Amino acid sequence: MKTELRVRLGERSFGVERPWGDLSQTPGKITDVTIDADGRAYVLLRSDVAVDAPGPCVVVLTGDGCRIASWGEGLCVDAHKIAAGPNGVIAIVDRDAHRILFCDRDGAVRSQIGETHQPGAPFNHPSDIAFAPDGGFYVADGYGHALVHRFDRAGRHVSSWGSVGTAPGAFLTPHGICVLSDGRVIVADRENSRVQAFTATGDLLAIWDGFLRPQDVVADAADRIHICDSIPTLSLLAPDGSLLGRCRPVLNGAHGMWLAPNGDILLAETSPNRLTRLFPV
Repeated sequence: MKTELRVRLGERSFGVERPWGDLSQTPGKITDVTIDADGRAYVLLRSDVAVDAPGPCVVVLTGDGCRIASWGEGLCVDAHKIAAGPNGVIAIVDRDAHRILFCDRDGAVRSQIGETHQPGAPFNHPSDIAFAPDGGFYVADGYGHALVHRFDRAGRHVSSWGSVGTAPGAFLTPHGICVLSDGRVIVADRENSRVQAFTATGDLLAIWDGFLRPQDVVADAADRIHICDSIPTLSLLAPDGSLLGRCRPVLNGAHGMWLAPNGDILLAETSPNRLTRLFPV
């Protein structure tokens, strides 16, 4: 008999389903997941082109976890993070190719920012992307650089901020990023084991600690901030950064996550290689 797991995050209780979704016979490591406006989940898979069997970099699932499509074989060098954006765009952070790919929901590439295999133009192993309420977006440029880049809705570069280090406002691998409804930018500063909050233009507002190598940050419609780290815990913060709750729904820490319209939380784990679903109970 399968044991039913339960966790509590703030005022809400969740059941835990793992693994979730039809990802059988799919090569590659699960690195991230996003959900579009219609509730479809896009699961990002990373493969080592030198040793792994060919396969898609994206698998599309229904809200019930049924596989309905896959695409992107040969598209990415190093698929790291994925995010659903406005107008049906699916953005993929191709870390070691130093670029962001903007695809439609069927996998056709609409546009690209960053020169392929050209580090520093402008990205140097970017880690994550987050869309702002105005349609612009921010990129956490986390492995070679220690920067956050701001772009307008047309994809034009607006500004950048950050530096390598431990001082306030500096980063040691800005790994995850999200934007609140008021424009604040929240960054998982992974190797500094902290989360930093900035204005839309990069002024430091707050530093929140109490995490171990935070991997990703995602906010809900009420601007409550979800943080998955490497303890592993899933933490919930109020918009002002105060702690609302913590739980342990995964074994070794999720690399990425997304929030579904129905209240589910999807967590992407690379080890073990699976999705974990939290569902309200």
